[in-house]
Amino acid sequence: MNVLVVGQGGREHALCWKLSKSPLLKRLFCAPGNPGTAQIAQNVDIAAEDVAGLLRFAIAEKIDLTVVGPEAPLCAGIVDEFAKAKKLCFGPNKAAAEIEGSKAFARELCRKHRIPGPGFWVYEEMALARSFLDNRPDGPLVVKASGLAAGKGVTVCKNNEEAKVALAECLEKRRFGEAGNKVVFEEFLEGHEVSLITLTDGRTIVPLEPARDHKAVFDGDKGPNTGGMGVITPVGILPRLATQIESQIVFPTVHAMNRENRRYQGFLYTGLMMTPQGPRVLEYNCRLGDPETQPLLMRLQSDLLPLLLAATEGKLETQEAPVWDKRVAVCVVICSGGYPGDYKKGVPIFGLDKVASGPDLQVFHAGTSQRAGGDLLTAGGRVLAVTAMGNDAATARARAYEACKQIEFTGMHYRTDIGQKA
Repeated sequence: MNVLVVGQGGREHALCWKLSKSPLLKRLFCAPGNPGTAQIAQNVDIAAEDVAGLLRFAIAEKIDLTVVGPEAPLCAGIVDEFAKAKKLCFGPNKAAAEIEGSKAFARELCRKHRIPGPGFWVYEEMALARSFLDNRPDGPLVVKASGLAAGKGVTVCKNNEEAKVALAECLEKRRFGEAGNKVVFEEFLEGHEVSLITLTDGRTIVPLEPARDHKAVFDGDKGPNTGGMGVITPVGILPRLATQIESQIVFPTVHAMNRENRRYQGFLYTGLMMTPQGPRVLEYNCRLGDPETQPLLMRLQSDLLPLLLAATEGKLETQEAPVWDKRVAVCVVICSGGYPGDYKKGVPIFGLDKVASGPDLQVFHAGTSQRAGGDLLTAGGRVLAVTAMGNDAATARARAYEACKQIEFTGMHYRTDIGQKA
């Protein structure tokens, strides 16, 4: 098969890495890709949001399956456009991708179909939103830009004054552009987070192994939220609780989308808060999580390509359940100085040649570029995703952090406590 992966981050590098191992693969392309994907696929200079350009390329190169990594082209309707041209494209269509494209829609979906989640309130006008804050008891509150904000549109506020600041960032300062046209206030939930990604064709579901993301930028879950600073998988979930999550959240979500005439095909990411009252939906994403993808795909022993093809064709029930490596995988994200705020690009990266990659250790490129002379440079906030396997959490962590110490660039930083609680 000829396969095109769309995107340029760590998730797409991991997808290319895994798909390159499939015996079904003939040619592998990545658009636009990065220096990491260039080592295992042919990079194509087409932006992930250039749907028309990607479709022309898929037709010209006789691409059998296009696999979309990031949310933006999915929310823009890339799957719909490929379907019109009778080209297979893995991921939800535009109507189904709204489950991530609009947090307000996702919350209303949960309320309408009785899927457990926090209490919430949606506002578009500053005066009404401020009035809500003035009249509620003071206390913690989560403030979210409703649209796509690259994982940075969520602020956990300790009190109403902090919530007013976050509100102003959205509706007055327009920090998130159109993504902040609506603001969602959510009840603050106590507990620990779990990421559960499910592959579905709209009828059959195939849950991947649970993982735990670390959103805050600093150790101890301090500082502002990011796109994700690191992940450990698997995380312990009792069988009874896993069954509860499937029966009360995952299946109802897939069925709810069907009832809304938004059949969901692709990866459905469910961010959960495990509360004393049971699991609650924090957020939905319409694609694989980043950096969850990197450790999950390292642990996945089954061939990924037939699973993606079957989900796209609506034949997921024909596939065997995925086989997983029982060991632990830990992913540590190395970031540019200043991230998740302003940061410099074009900073030289050193030491990658010292890292001995193999089946138990991979460094996935997330935000990198390469000079004509071969020098590797930073090109994003999250630069590299160092991912390691081990028989237990301590071994996986030690292997990942030893590799991190080999890498150097000015201003680089990363959390030192990824997976520590395990």
